[in-house]
Amino acid sequence: MTDKINPVERLIGFDGHPDSFTAAVVKGPTPAAATLEKMFNKVPLGQLRSWTTKNTTAGDLIVMEASGNSFQLARTLIALGRRALVLESAQLGKLKEAHANNDKISALRIAKAYLAGTAREVWIPDLKTQERRDWFHAHRKAVSRCVRARNSLLSYLSDNGVRLKKGTPLTKPPAIEMLRKAHPWSQRQWQVVEGLLMQLRHAEEQRVHWRSLITQEVMADEQLLAIMRLCGVRHIIAFALGALVGDIKRFANPKKLVKYVGLNPAFDDSGQSRWSGGIGGHGRQDLRSLLMQGAQAILRLGSTPLGKWGRKILATKGHYNIAVAAVARRLTVAVWYLMMGRWTPLQEIDSRLQIKIGKLLGDLTAEHLQSSGKDRKQWRAEIAQKLKSSKVYLLDPAKTYTGRPQPAPA
Repeated sequence: MTDKINPVERLIGFDGHPDSFTAAVVKGPTPAAATLEKMFNKVPLGQLRSWTTKNTTAGDLIVMEASGNSFQLARTLIALGRRALVLESAQLGKLKEAHANNDKISALRIAKAYLAGTAREVWIPDLKTQERRDWFHAHRKAVSRCVRARNSLLSYLSDNGVRLKKGTPLTKPPAIEMLRKAHPWSQRQWQVVEGLLMQLRHAEEQRVHWRSLITQEVMADEQLLAIMRLCGVRHIIAFALGALVGDIKRFANPKKLVKYVGLNPAFDDSGQSRWSGGIGGHGRQDLRSLLMQGAQAILRLGSTPLGKWGRKILATKGHYNIAVAAVARRLTVAVWYLMMGRWTPLQEIDSRLQIKIGKLLGDLTAEHLQSSGKDRKQWRAEIAQKLKSSKVYLLDPAKTYTGRPQPAPA
């Protein structure tokens, strides 16, 4: 249990909860040789700072399982001058005893898993990235609430023989009046409809609120705007990349980013058998689904180099999902090069980007436009100028990645 650069005096397995934590102080180079020096059980979380100062040193290494508040706990410990690592929860969960488990066993298990090298370290997001992730998840939850509220309303209408055209707006006054006339509602039935409409309006207000904040963040960040220039990437996907990828330098090459997203196919090569599977079950499913939506848009266009390449894959393989995954993988490679600063200049804003700018501005609320002192025309001109002067990576679909970073253009 030594580090040539920063030697570890003791290893502390840390099992954190919302109100308390348990810590196992361990000494020894391997799980078999490790000895438990001291156990702190169910210490109130409010005593974390005083406990850290009194019972740990700068030479200790504190390891914990990724959970709800683990990143915040790690940042607090690091701010106190301690070394803290967050370990992937998936592997630690497999090590859990089926017949017995408590906080003390968990803390010791976390420490021994780190000594055994079976638990991978998770990157601790900086505060800005964490805040962006919070926004992203809040937006996704708002979208889910909108879908559930709308489906609940449509289901109740269908139960009463009212069928609406797909995409009918349900929160605007004309739609409400249309619903009132669509069926001879009793007073109690209409009160149910009004309640469901109230839920839908509230969910929609939350969705619009978060979408507007995300739009403002993208407009203010040059790197996020630059990502938007990639075909198939609009501002929500650009923001998700900024929030979930974070520091691009932690990915040494495009393959590592592709693996993080989960766009590398699974395989099992053992003995005489070799199995190759799909891309599900590993990586960041939330980011992967967004990139695959972008890939679907690229395939629909078909006029871009990547779109033409994807259509060739579709013609060869004969399976749409395979072509979508292949295009999404190439798109992820382009994102890596772009975020690493490998880019080429843009001469003009084409019609595709003009549409993206229009959709970007369409998500701004009237309150933001009023507070900014600019109208949509002024914002359009300003964003177009930023896009011209920012970065873009022109993807060559025929290029095969060799594993060696390519030099940036002069």
